[in-house]
Amino acid sequence: MTPLSYPCRKDFTPLGGVFFRYLRANNYTAVSDIIIAIDGYSACGKSTLARDLASHLGYTYIDTGAMYRAVTLYFLDHQVDLSDAQAVMKALDSIRIRFQPASDGAMATFLNGQNVEDEIRSMRVSGTVSEVAALSAVRRAMVREQQEMGMQKRVVLDGRDIGTVVFPQAELKIFLTADFEERLRRRFEELRRGGSQQALSSEEVANNLRKRDHIDSTRADSPLRQAQDAKRLDNTTLDRESQLELVLKWVRELTG
Repeated sequence: MTPLSYPCRKDFTPLGGVFFRYLRANNYTAVSDIIIAIDGYSACGKSTLARDLASHLGYTYIDTGAMYRAVTLYFLDHQVDLSDAQAVMKALDSIRIRFQPASDGAMATFLNGQNVEDEIRSMRVSGTVSEVAALSAVRRAMVREQQEMGMQKRVVLDGRDIGTVVFPQAELKIFLTADFEERLRRRFEELRRGGSQQALSSEEVANNLRKRDHIDSTRADSPLRQAQDAKRLDNTTLDRESQLELVLKWVRELTG
């Protein structure tokens, strides 16, 4: 799997140009080329922060979650038995993921030539992605791709094991967290913005989040955990602009 370019989430509107101009006018741009690794549980806003940072700094945003979701969608559509190692390897050989502009100009995830950006954000995929991502063969394949993408630095990556496995040498590591109720609210909003037609109850979405939290933090291969040298950021009460401003301050302190 060799991505040609990188995705950005359609379900979040970009920050206003006025705010970005204010940041640039006050020297909020990084001086050095670094790797920024953002880890955290589902629905903490990792992709939002990563996109905003990449946009302001002129870095490349690598949405590692989209890669695992695309693999999950393929496995579901082709009824791949997750307990069959040979079937998993064969399926991985048949998957081609590309990140390129969709018809509306927004960057999207393409799986074997098909735009799957909306499908990979569905509850159908969300309900299985953690199990697929826990498979060692899948993780090894994705980690190789991610490491190759970030070799030249000037990248922002978000995921579950970026600061601990993919880029333990990243200059800035962030562990993002938020209260469970706030995460639940954000996930509902994400599903709404993605145009989900499913009638989902709060309990169903909450159970999905708890299931993903458990699998992500207890899997044998690359479990979710905070890197020792990561900065912990609880964004429960922070708005998007305040969160970005805080992290850009960390970037300035690091790069001078």
